[in-house]
Formats: sequence, structure tokens, C-alpha cells
Amino acid sequence: MRRKLHDNSLSLMALGVFLVLVFLQSITGWRVSNADDAEHHRSTQSYGRYLRSGHFAEATFENWESEFLQMGAYVGLTALLIQRGSPESKKPDGDPSDADPREAADDPNAPWPVRRGGLALKLYEHSLSSALLLLFLLSFVGHLLGGHAEYNQQQIAHGEAPVSLWSFLTSAQLWFQSFQNWQSEFLAVFTLAVLGIFLRERGSPQSKPVAASHAETGNG
Repeated sequence: MRRKLHDNSLSLMALGVFLVLVFLQSITGWRVSNADDAEHHRSTQSYGRYLRSGHFAEATFENWESEFLQMGAYVGLTALLIQRGSPESKKPDGDPSDADPREAADDPNAPWPVRRGGLALKLYEHSLSSALLLLFLLSFVGHLLGGHAEYNQQQIAHGEAPVSLWSFLTSAQLWFQSFQNWQSEFLAVFTLAVLGIFLRERGSPQSKPVAASHAETGNG
């Protein structure tokens, strides 16, 4: 058990921090929502009801959407483009990630799609970016539905008519929320790719070795 915890400490830590933070988000979001209701002389809601509300869904999926977009775009762009000197880039003159997987078809330790070949291998070759794209689309739908519910709740609270899902989909409100998050994710990608050329973090696989030259591309 101790070895398993050691070998999976990164994912376990990330999952644990995520669960703590999403719980804290839900508690603080619940208090903010109830404070807004009280200010406008509306009845407050229980914590369980808040978790099913558009306010919570919109805030949660809006952020998930941008994160999965960033990771999916990053995986796809680094497969196609080069940034010389960055540890986040493939090597300009050939990289192990470009190796033909069919050469490992007879390796018993290779993943089964590699050993099977054909369509299974074609799908597996792009399974990571495809999974991240799917998670992005699902999060966008969650953002859309949650945002629509929250927007209509605000419309009703202010004595105005609710709008259709299509009207909300084509509204500036939804896309303003999305674009303000999406632009920051690509800024983060740019920053990490460029800072990694000149700066180091000893012990991190996301950094080049401390003694590596600025021109060295890849992380080793």
C-alpha cells in the first residue's frame, strides 16, 4: 500500500486538493447565492438545492470547460508545432513521440490497440486529445445549461421574461464568460512554453535540467 501511494502520489494529491476546493467553492457559492437572495427579498435555499442550481453548475462547468480546452489544445498543438528551447516542445530534428507504434506490435507489454493495429491503433494514436476534447464539450454543455438556468432565474427575479436555450446560446453573456476564460488559458500555455526556455525547476519533468543550455529543446 505504501508503494502504491508513493507511485500515485501526484494524481492522489491533485484529486484530493480538487475535492477540497470544489467543496469550499460550493460552500462559499451557497453563501453568496443566499446573500443575493436575501438582498432581493427572495427565499434562501438549502445546500442540497444549491448543488442542483444553475449558479453552482455555471460556475463549475465554466471553469472546467476552459481547463479542458487548454489541455486539449496543448496536447494537439505540441504534436504539430515546435518551440525551440522549450521543455514543453518536441525536438525540432525528430522526437521519440513521433515513433511509428507499429514497430512495437510484437511487444507483449505494449497497449492492446498497438498490438491489434488497424482502426484500434488509429483511434488510440489520438485518444488523449480526443478524450480532452470530449470533456471540453461536455463541460461546455454543462456551462450552457447551468448558465441558462441561472440567467432565467435572474430574469424572473427582475420581473422579466425567461429566454430560450437557443437565445442564451447566441447571447453575449455566454460567450463573454467563455472568452474571458479561454484567453487566459492560452496566455498560460504561452507563458509556460516561453519561460521554460530560460528558467528551471530542479526535479520537475516539466523543466529542462538546470545545467541545460537555453537552446536545448525538450526536457532531456
